[in-house]
Amino acid sequence: MNQIDTLPPLREVIATHGLVARKALGQNFLLDLNLTARIARVAGDLSDMDVLEVGPGPGGLTRGLLAEGARRVLAIEKDARCLPALAEIAAAYPGRLQVIEGDALAVDPLAHLTPPIAVCANLPYNVGTELLVRWLTPAEWPPFWSTLTLMFQKEVAERIVAQPGSKAYGRLALLAQWRTDARIALTLPPGAFSPPPKVHSAVVHLKALPEPRFPAQAKILERVVATAFNQRRKMLRASLKGLGPDIEDRLNSVGIPPTERAEQVSLEAFCALARTFEKDRR
Repeated sequence: MNQIDTLPPLREVIATHGLVARKALGQNFLLDLNLTARIARVAGDLSDMDVLEVGPGPGGLTRGLLAEGARRVLAIEKDARCLPALAEIAAAYPGRLQVIEGDALAVDPLAHLTPPIAVCANLPYNVGTELLVRWLTPAEWPPFWSTLTLMFQKEVAERIVAQPGSKAYGRLALLAQWRTDARIALTLPPGAFSPPPKVHSAVVHLKALPEPRFPAQAKILERVVATAFNQRRKMLRASLKGLGPDIEDRLNSVGIPPTERAEQVSLEAFCALARTFEKDRR
């Protein structure tokens, strides 16, 4: 029998500890332990990995990660009400779960983790995208993590894997696909959560590439992409004019029509454009 079977059902845990989900914290609890186990399996073989989990709540996914064999889990939880429930899980898995009370945006997980490291989390809706961008834009690459397995609103998940020409394609897709292989692994209906959100959710799996897919300096690429999509309905010769008076020449030099709009431009082309600005810094 798995140790997970010795712990009470999540609904009982929530009732015992009075864990009513709080909208202000972006909380929507996933109660089906079969689903949390499936999400843990999406992350792959965790037996030789430390796992970072953000926003564990009552610990449904935490239990899944431990039961599926994670070497060790570091769970960062902002809501102190959840700590007693997480302590019960830690007692069931001695030495394998560390819980830190705090804001994931302020905690340095590397002080508590040993590589290789996977990140697996049902992210609070209100900080999910910000955390993802941070993990995709470290000062050095490869990052501290090998994979990210993350729950988002389905709309955000679709933005991560979007292709040129689609309305969902933008800065998030380019940041993710430049340095990772990204795919949607699982879609979940509102009814899978308590309370049910108003939208569907999806699990995205991102595997870090050893180096970016195309050469470019990160800060320059991020600036070019952010500028282009800040006015995504404008032609690039207009939306990017603030980057330099010769922007049309630069666009033409890498084969991007100046009349193109940002959502039509491939990742490879954006990287080529970013490289034209690198030459200015030499």
